[in-house]
Amino acid sequence: MQPVVRALQVLQALSSRPDGMTLQELHLALDIPLGSMHRILAVLREQRFVSRSPIDLRYFLGPAVRDLTERNVSGAGGMQSLTTVVRELSQATGETVFLTELHGSEAVCVSLVEGTYPLRLFVRLGQVMPLNAAAAARVLLAHLPTAVAAELLGASVLGEFTPASPHTAESVLERLPVIRERGYDIAADELDEGVWAVAAPVFTSTGRATASVTLAGSSGRFATEAARSAAIRSVTGAAARMSAHLGWTPGE
Repeated sequence: MQPVVRALQVLQALSSRPDGMTLQELHLALDIPLGSMHRILAVLREQRFVSRSPIDLRYFLGPAVRDLTERNVSGAGGMQSLTTVVRELSQATGETVFLTELHGSEAVCVSLVEGTYPLRLFVRLGQVMPLNAAAAARVLLAHLPTAVAAELLGASVLGEFTPASPHTAESVLERLPVIRERGYDIAADELDEGVWAVAAPVFTSTGRATASVTLAGSSGRFATEAARSAAIRSVTGAAARMSAHLGWTPGE
């Protein structure tokens, strides 16, 4: 029984550390001998319950954990509830609203409701969002381990869509802690000129940012602080409702 208990302790420790843990940190935190810890991690990696960054060798919860706990998140029921909120937000504001998910190394628009105002927008259903210039993508990067976000940015082509687009991995990485702390991101003329957008993360029951919800509209309609603040409240409120549908409880 001891190896099973120790393996569960490792998973529990990693679940509270989105930045990952080294072998030494796990050894010290759980008081498990290094040799035993190495063997436990090897089995957990083989079974995909744990993954290890090739950059700094830190350990993270692996895809098998998500398969167990969130198998129904992308199912018809889960997606339908999120799409309903997307439609409601668009109807309430008149603006274009869309949902983005991270699929492998790509941020993909998986649901979109166009607003009642005419808007020339980069985004289409199935569109791969640029990791550097889209608030929808940066929100998702902000809730990944820094090493993973840096790896994704390093492997992507960071285009300059407008003069305001951040076009280096370093400039994007500098913004991620701010995005994570305030709970949303804004893109003002960064992906589409004349377009202002705000995005917020959607969390699953385990606290993973599984998607982002974005509201986008003409910059002119968001020229005042009052208009921008109202849009931020609408989007963060919608994200909170979506997260509640997926079983997330703030503070847990």
